Parts: sequence; C-alpha cells; structure tokens
Amino acid sequence: MAKRTGDSGAGRYRHRRPGDRGRDDRPGGDRGDEQTLRQELRAMHGASYGRYKSLSGRWSFGGFTLEVQRVQPDPYAPASRCEVRVDPAVAGFPEHLWSTPVRARALAGYLVRAAHRRLGDSRLRVDAGRQEVLDRSACQLVDGVVVLRLGIDLPGRGRTIDGRQAEQALCDELPDAVQAALRWATAEQGRLQEFVHSIEDTDALRRMLPQLGLVAFVADGAMLPRRSGVDERPLVDGVPFASPESMRVEVELPNRGRVSGMGVPEGIMLIVGGGFHGKSTLLRALEFGVYDHVPGDGRELVVCREDTVKVRAEDGRRVHRVDVSPFVSHLPTGADTSDFSTDNASGSTSQAAAIVEAVEAGAKVLLVDEDTAATNLMIRDARMQALVAKEAEPLTPFVDLIRPLRAVHGVSTVLVMGGSGDYMDVADTVLMLDAYHARDVTARAKELAAAPTGRHSEAETFPSLRHRVADPRSIPTERPKVRARGVDALTLGESTVELRGVEQLVDPAQVTGIGLALVSCARRGVLDGARTVAEVLDAFAADVRRRGIAAVDEHYVGDFAVPRRFELAAALNRLRVLRVAGFRT
Repeated sequence: MAKRTGDSGAGRYRHRRPGDRGRDDRPGGDRGDEQTLRQELRAMHGASYGRYKSLSGRWSFGGFTLEVQRVQPDPYAPASRCEVRVDPAVAGFPEHLWSTPVRARALAGYLVRAAHRRLGDSRLRVDAGRQEVLDRSACQLVDGVVVLRLGIDLPGRGRTIDGRQAEQALCDELPDAVQAALRWATAEQGRLQEFVHSIEDTDALRRMLPQLGLVAFVADGAMLPRRSGVDERPLVDGVPFASPESMRVEVELPNRGRVSGMGVPEGIMLIVGGGFHGKSTLLRALEFGVYDHVPGDGRELVVCREDTVKVRAEDGRRVHRVDVSPFVSHLPTGADTSDFSTDNASGSTSQAAAIVEAVEAGAKVLLVDEDTAATNLMIRDARMQALVAKEAEPLTPFVDLIRPLRAVHGVSTVLVMGGSGDYMDVADTVLMLDAYHARDVTARAKELAAAPTGRHSEAETFPSLRHRVADPRSIPTERPKVRARGVDALTLGESTVELRGVEQLVDPAQVTGIGLALVSCARRGVLDGARTVAEVLDAFAADVRRRGIAAVDEHYVGDFAVPRRFELAAALNRLRVLRVAGFRT
C-alpha cells in the first residue's frame, strides 16, 4: 500500500473546567436559527476576514444544530471546524442499526461516506476515509443522535469576507447534505443495511478465530490484489482466492450465513512460491485483515486476529532500552544487549527490537515478509555455520527462535519466504502461491525437510520478557502540537516520530489519534511511571471500550481515528525523546 503524504487536517485543543460536562459554556452559546445565520453572513460580506469569528456558537436549523467550534484567523490558515448534530427524531435510524458498538461504528462509517459524496466539491469537507472502516471522530452515533464533524475553508477575497459563498456553503449545501445523507427516510436503505451487516459479519468472524484455533481466514472468492500502489480498490481482472481443500473451513456468520474459505491455523505457516506469484499480496491482505473493509473491497472476509502485528527491518530507527538478547548475544562494543539502546539501529537490531516490542505490547501473531526483513537475522545456513563459528557470530537467526517463541509465549508466525528452505524445518503449514492460486504443499515440504542439510539450531528457548516502564515526562502535555504527516510521520510537540516502518497504519487520522492518545495517557496519569508499557496499553484499550473516542481526547477539535494498541506502542517506541525508567519481569 502506498504511503499517503497528505495531512489529515489540523486541529486544536479546547479545554473545559474540570468536571464540567455541559455544552452551554462553549464559545458563542446559542446564536439563533438558520435565517439569523443567513442575515449575519450577508451583513458581513466585504468586511474584514476576522469578523468571521463572530459566527462561533450554535445555530438551529430545525432538526439539526450547527456548532461553529473554531474559526480560522485568515484565508490561508487551517480550515475552520464545525459540528452537526441531527436529532434522533429527524435522523430516524432504527435502533437495531446502532444498538451495538460495532453496528454504531458501521452506520457512522456509511453516513460519513454518504455525506462526503453529497458534499462533492463543496468547501465543506468530512474525513470519510478510504477502504477501512475505522472508529473516527468525523462521524459518531450517540443514542440515535448523528454527530458529523467537518471542516470548512471560509471563503474570502483577499483579507475580506465573501459572505455570499459562505451562505451557500453553510445555509444551502450543508442542509442539503444533512437532508440527503444523514436521514433514514432519504437514505439508500438497502445499501446502508448491507454496509452495516457486512461490517458486523467481519467483526464476528474475527472474534471467532481464537475459538477455531485460527489466526486468520481468507474467504473463497476474495479479491486480494489492488489496482496499483496508490489505488487500494480491488483489481478489476484479478484472480479470486480459492482455498486449498485441505485448509478449507466453513463458518456461520450473523448475516451472510455459511461462508467457506482458508483457515490459517495457529503455529508457523510458511508462504512460498515464485516471484510475482502472489505471496506478498496474500500477506498484505492479512496485514490489513485487522481492519473491517467497505463492501465491494474484495477483502471484507479476509481477517486476522486483532493481536496481529507486521514486523520488519527498519534501518536508522531509534531503539531505547529493549532486551534484544534473544537475537543478539553480544556486541563488539561490549554493550549490554539485554538493555540495548541506539539512535541508529541496523536492519538486524531494528527487526529484533520490533519483534520484542510487538510481543511486549501483546502481539500473538507476527507477520514477516522476507522482502522487508534483515537477511542476517532471518537465516544462517549450514555452510555459514561451518565457516563462521557461533562464538564469532552474535546474531541468532529467527529460524531458530520462531518455534521457541511459539512454545514459550504462544506467538504464531505467518512468514513469506522464497529464498531459504531452512524454514521448512520449523513450519507447521506450507502454502504455495502459483499464479495467485493457493496450494497446500506441507507434505512435500516435510519430505524435503527430512533430508539432513548439516545445519543445527542455535537456540533452545526464548527467554521471559523484561517489561519496560516509560517515563511520563517523555510525552509533552501542555497543549503540544499534534499533526499527522500522512501515515509516514507524527509531529508531537517538538519531536517528529517516523512511522514509515509501521506498515499497518492506513489512515492519517490514525496518526493524529496516536499523538492525541499518547498525550492523553500522560496527562491523565495512565502513563504514570509505574505501569509497564503493556499495562498502559491495557488501560487505554479498556478506556476505549468504555468511552469510545473520548478515551483518545475529549477536547480536540479536529479529525482523528482511534488507533490500535500496537501502533500506539510503535509510535511510543520510535519517539526519540522516550525515556525508560526501569523494568519489570
């Protein structure tokens, strides 16, 4: 998936008094009705741009309210921010469509896309997302109330107000979008229900996986290839996926009923095949199987367990006080590899750290692609073992730790490997991709693995983890700048967090959510200098289940999506000002 470089939209904090849960203290208060707003905009036409600030407050449109939350100071500043609330009696969506958190998220995902389509080229913009249906601030269902948050570039001519265009956007285009896109009576009800049911099925399937002893499921007929590196829609003439008969399982879903597909069992699965035959395409589909996808994406029923993490080598990243000793026994410098830090990690040490950090964060499934892995951490064949004695080689290859990692920590691995047969020795399942057609070749691989190569294992176990305790002073809390630079980087205060190697990020709104969540955890004492990183993530996840997007930030005026715990941990680990106060086992 191509990295997007666009900004998710600037936002701003707005603080309330402690314990104040009301809405009447917001700037501007109740301002009047739609007609009053029209009159205001006509009156300010041609006035100084700063007069737009007088629009702050709530305006009643009969059936919905428009709150102008933040007004840009000039035409070149980040867009102004508004919030629309549609009363349940006007929105009219049946309760069964939003009665559970999953259905509410799905319905919001449909509505924000409908509003985005309706607004078209308007000055009003909503953060609708792409193929993944995330829990995002742009649209929420709250007890039947539809909450839509959007930006608007308030129009101007130089430094003066264009009141006529502002009136068209706020008093004509916005009510039209609310009327057409945010009401059950005018919605495309069949498509809407299909959308909600599809997301519910995907979520249900993902929840089934542990009970089925599976780490992933790929439905028969799924379309895995994408149109291009910059277009995540399904390839028009791609080869539909078909499960090998030996791996086919059937599941019963709440809405679709019985569905068949390939079950990826717990343990070690090796994906092999020739170049360009679909190995990485399958792994990439699994990589994004932690998210729900819109109907028609082709990957609606390609799911991974929620505790799945893609790991890779990442030259140059910062590593701070990570125990990489399972992979790196010693260094020529004499540095302690059980408490390893560097500002410029190599491929092998960065990948070793990524694996340990993922397990520390709670990952139970790892995805690895040889194309983005460090070769010297992945394999060390018999000839190299004979030439370079173990005493002279500090690295223990992943091939020798993959089974101990499974035995000791219960971590399964799905691995793409086309260049080394040594992984056949440790694989439980071997899947071959041949022109995008999947074949179970486990029996043949085991036959080949039975022939000795002279290679011997260099590890017998994977030691217990040393859980780190982060210093909360690593995170700025006094109104820090939080800004996404696409999905590649996060600006957090004065620091830039590089996220190019965090490959399961799909939306800039997630990056903003990560920054806000880190600040919130430090500000509210969740990250307190006593909890381990895993305990901080547990507390954050529990808060999300209780409070939804408010757990990320209650006061931020802007677009964000709720991040997964694993991307939150990845950003924390890549923060160059991170300090670790100590360890707990």
